[in-house]
Amino acid sequence: MFKKTKKFLISLVTAVMTFATIGATGGAVSSAKATTINDTSTSNLSLDVKGAIAIDAKTGQVLYSKNANQSLPIASMTKLISIYLVLQAIKKGKLSWNQKVSVDSASYKVSQDTSLSNVPLLKNHKYTVRQLYQASLIYSANGAVMTLANAVAGSQKAFVDQMRALLKSWGIKDAEINTVSGLPNGEVGSAKYPGVADSAENKLSAAEMALVAQKLLKAYPEVLQTTKIARMKFNNGTTETEMENWNWMLKGLAKAYTELPVDGLKTGTSDSAGADFTGTVHKDGHRIITVVLGAQHKNQEDTSRFVQTQKLMSYVYNNFTYTKIKANQSYKGANSLPVYHGKQLTAKAVTGQSTEIWLKRGLSSNNLKAKLTGNKKLYQKNGLAAPIAKNKQIGTLNLTVKGQKLQYLDGSASLQVKAISTQTIQKANVFVIMGRSIKNFFTNLF
Repeated sequence: MFKKTKKFLISLVTAVMTFATIGATGGAVSSAKATTINDTSTSNLSLDVKGAIAIDAKTGQVLYSKNANQSLPIASMTKLISIYLVLQAIKKGKLSWNQKVSVDSASYKVSQDTSLSNVPLLKNHKYTVRQLYQASLIYSANGAVMTLANAVAGSQKAFVDQMRALLKSWGIKDAEINTVSGLPNGEVGSAKYPGVADSAENKLSAAEMALVAQKLLKAYPEVLQTTKIARMKFNNGTTETEMENWNWMLKGLAKAYTELPVDGLKTGTSDSAGADFTGTVHKDGHRIITVVLGAQHKNQEDTSRFVQTQKLMSYVYNNFTYTKIKANQSYKGANSLPVYHGKQLTAKAVTGQSTEIWLKRGLSSNNLKAKLTGNKKLYQKNGLAAPIAKNKQIGTLNLTVKGQKLQYLDGSASLQVKAISTQTIQKANVFVIMGRSIKNFFTNLF
């Protein structure tokens, strides 16, 4: 009895002395892990490609995947990475749309190669950033994007280094990037990356390519105003080149589908890559991104990559329903967290913002299950440290679906929604805290 009483008095004194300086202890919620996208188990779709993925553009929910982790040649889809850096430079004021850019020798030589996608550039003529940007996206002009890279970074190598650093910042650690255009290293002449074999090609996985597209659309959605252009003329300085978009799923082109209003993004083709396509479609108020790698490519007229993309996009819309999750929504069994030294001992939690989830047809929001994880940075002892402000993020709701496995581009197996408090909780005064301690002591004692 004496030992228990002594222990209680010591803890009571400690509580009073530290009351005024109560704070939250730091701590990571979870450690980072490598992203692995599992193949989708479905009998409803068979794609004749080496790798493929379909994701929701906003949340990154994976709706279909086939061999999505294997690194494969991406050819001219590389230009999406380059264009991201160009748009970033414009945003930062390092470039301007009407700024005129000179053509260096290596870019000029590549632009004259009629076996490649190009607009023929002139040595002694300057082109605006906007012209080169449009040619890069619409006509996949290799010389044009090389010229832009020099304008941004000063050299091809410096720009490639920026591309590599950008991908690493997004968690893509094993990318193979050697040219700004997607051409094999040996096909860009004096602009090739030093110390790398001439045969080296740029490689990413389907999942990584989807992430590139998602990052681009989130940061610079205006890119779609250019990628959706079916045809445009490029003024070479003395003549005009008719540019028809290599994305034949655009309205008015060979593989357009009325039910799929595709408005981007970029194709890629090479002998080793076959036919690649990173596409996107905005339908019924929401957007998905698809990637197909290694589709058949018998000749320039082969439409296999678009046929496979149409199958993939149609699969998503035919097999899933788009379900909204409202803000301020609570879930049974995951609607409160303990509070340490608060006037109230629990904090009610609800969703902090609206979001969306794709559910397999036949399932509904009734199939959603929630688990609430507290924000460890706000914890003191075994609860959230008071005071707590209303609408403050106090944790994360992890939503799963009964009857459907979820996976996301970042490796998550649940839809993560921030959880906020529904009320302000003030810190309890010292007498309330002491009273609780006494009550707990005698409860445990007897």
